[in-house]
Amino acid sequence: MAPTAMVDITPMQLPLYSKFSNKINASVLHGPRDLRLEVRNIEEPGPGELQIAVKSTGICGSDVSYYKKFANGDLCACAPLSLGHESSGMVVAIGPLVNGFRVGDRVALEVGIPCGQCGICRKGRYNLCKKMRFRSSAKSVPHFQGTLQERINHPAMWCHKLPDHVSFEAAALLEPLSVAIHAVNRANPAPGSTALVMGAGTVGLLTAATARQAGCTSVTITDVDAGRVDYALKKGFATHGFVAPRPLHPSSSSSSISTNSGSSTPLEPGATTPASLFSNSIHDQLEGAKGLAADILSLTRLPLGLRSDDEDEGVDIAFECTGKESCMHTSLYATRPGGKVIMVGMGTPIQTLPMSAAHLREVDILGIFRYANTYATGIRLVSAQGCGGAGFALPSLDDMVTHRFKGLGSAKHAFELASKTVDDQGKLVLKVVIEA
Repeated sequence: MAPTAMVDITPMQLPLYSKFSNKINASVLHGPRDLRLEVRNIEEPGPGELQIAVKSTGICGSDVSYYKKFANGDLCACAPLSLGHESSGMVVAIGPLVNGFRVGDRVALEVGIPCGQCGICRKGRYNLCKKMRFRSSAKSVPHFQGTLQERINHPAMWCHKLPDHVSFEAAALLEPLSVAIHAVNRANPAPGSTALVMGAGTVGLLTAATARQAGCTSVTITDVDAGRVDYALKKGFATHGFVAPRPLHPSSSSSSISTNSGSSTPLEPGATTPASLFSNSIHDQLEGAKGLAADILSLTRLPLGLRSDDEDEGVDIAFECTGKESCMHTSLYATRPGGKVIMVGMGTPIQTLPMSAAHLREVDILGIFRYANTYATGIRLVSAQGCGGAGFALPSLDDMVTHRFKGLGSAKHAFELASKTVDDQGKLVLKVVIEA
């Protein structure tokens, strides 16, 4: 039952307070794997803010990186930090100057707060705002605390109302779905396009499904984890799947593909992996990537009688969702002349790439960073699940949640599991969620 407000809403838009205490529990990271449950104070929501009781939070690859290293890439935390940014919840208090919300409203949280005033914000590309504050990120100081707290105060304009039939878990996954929507928007596929997705983690799966929804008739997804590829095909995220030979070092990115920039030790003497094909020579690395690209493309090659002699092989769009250098190589070689490679995954910050493979074939390389103007689209897509109608429907986001943990006190166990690809029983680990 929704909490009851202590005062009535008036034309003066006085704050609508809840009966909750000003004390909340929060999961707080103090260093690598040093996660503590603490009590914090919370103020009443300020002008333009809502107070949200957080109901569901998905664990992202960046959260796992902070948990393990107290850093994500070159962003190092310098103070205690609450993690979590894939979240949904319920409005429990309303601050002044807020219209259109009531206590009890269910919302998805868009957790990046731009300045709204700079030139890039005015152009609508607010994800690139230099003053962006993003929950659970160490980029801004003081750090903007994440959503693994009982309640948070959040700007109302970045709280998105949910239909009643959309679960809190599915609403939390609107955040990674937004990454996928932004990637596909940047790619702008024509109807009937072909696509390749490198990496079958949460973002890779949702990117593949969003590409299908946008009109791509053939979408191949590849990963070293056969369980993830099988899941992608069984649930309809992709039309084709390719299990890449397994490299030697597990990845903490959004997928399990990892080759440590192309150098590793074979799993066993004589074993063939993408990494073992690559020597320290960049030439050998690129030849290995070409071979892997050819193997992937062979899945969707037309029969000989239907193939045109002058038709160029390759997909129209490759979505690189791992952030790995070797996967970027493969993406470039797997893309047809005039196609596009979309850099979705964030991983190796400095990469050696065969630029002539893009330059001489006019392959566009486009980067994406988070998302902008995507939540309304995501809510429409999720709302349409199971409603029938023509065309491809997004697979169930609820089904993507493979493991659930109850309460903030279980956060440490949730993070440990989220860093694995299978649990102790051998079950696929895809999306781990912490519930209120």
